[in-house]
Amino acid sequence: MAGNSRRKGAIRKDGSKKGQVVGSGGQRRRALEGRGATPKAVDRPYHPAHKRAKAAAKVAGSQQNRRRPTKGADGPEHVLGRNPVVECLRAGVPATALYVATGADADDRLAESVQLAADAGITILEVGKPELDRMSANGLHQGVALQVPPFSYAHPGDLMRAAIDSGEPPLLVALDNITDPRNLGAVVRSTAAFGGHGVVIPQRRSAGVTAVAWRTSAGAAARLPIAQAPNLTRTLKEWAKEGAQIVGLDADGDVGLDDYDGTGPTVVVVGSEGKGLSRLVGETCDTILSIPMSGPVESLNASVAAGVVLAEFARQRRLDHLS
Repeated sequence: MAGNSRRKGAIRKDGSKKGQVVGSGGQRRRALEGRGATPKAVDRPYHPAHKRAKAAAKVAGSQQNRRRPTKGADGPEHVLGRNPVVECLRAGVPATALYVATGADADDRLAESVQLAADAGITILEVGKPELDRMSANGLHQGVALQVPPFSYAHPGDLMRAAIDSGEPPLLVALDNITDPRNLGAVVRSTAAFGGHGVVIPQRRSAGVTAVAWRTSAGAAARLPIAQAPNLTRTLKEWAKEGAQIVGLDADGDVGLDDYDGTGPTVVVVGSEGKGLSRLVGETCDTILSIPMSGPVESLNASVAAGVVLAEFARQRRLDHLS
């Protein structure tokens, strides 16, 4: 056809087996094919609607993270520092992993920690310093951390039944308004030392058995049952029905420690140093006990007061057993 001989692609080129033709290679035909429906505005990366949706999702994600429970509420805790770690391992705290920083300066405490962990079958992991920094709020880990699993609490009813089955008069400790885990750990340690059968804490507004409490208890938390009570007042009333005397500690108590007989089934209720016993718990107690003091100090720390009373009751029970 006239004129077509000069159209691009209409003339065969030499030098090929079949004589190649300059053309679009089918690209123009494929370009005419349908590409489907146009994506929504929010699905197009450069569209303002997509950018707005992405920003809104980011804000929603940050709000959800703020609502999540803090680390350690239901997950593992970490004991940090060379002295605390080796003390926990010596006490037989049921740990799951020992983290050691790569290139950490070795000393006797670190070497002993590694040896104790290996003997106990605890996993030993060598990690970078940044990973240990994430486990610590202030970075004071000294190149070592011990992972402690969430504590398994007993049921308050089981606590009393086990005390009765022991063949000895039950001696239990209840904590009210104790929010410092170091006080909790110290009370657990004193209870175990003076023959107590267990400790009960409220499920809310109370310190739990965290890594700090583990360390302060010097491993006693692994040997002494600790229960959580959904309602401490109800638990005390149920224990009273089992024949236990409910004894609250307060500086203004109507009975002195020297005049109280603690050889029978007894529950010692300890309040905080500042707030003392809550109203309902105080009304549930059969006796409010005070500790006589000869010095100018008005009150004792909660864990110290519990230790003094438990030591006196243990002394009375030893004498009663001998007589």
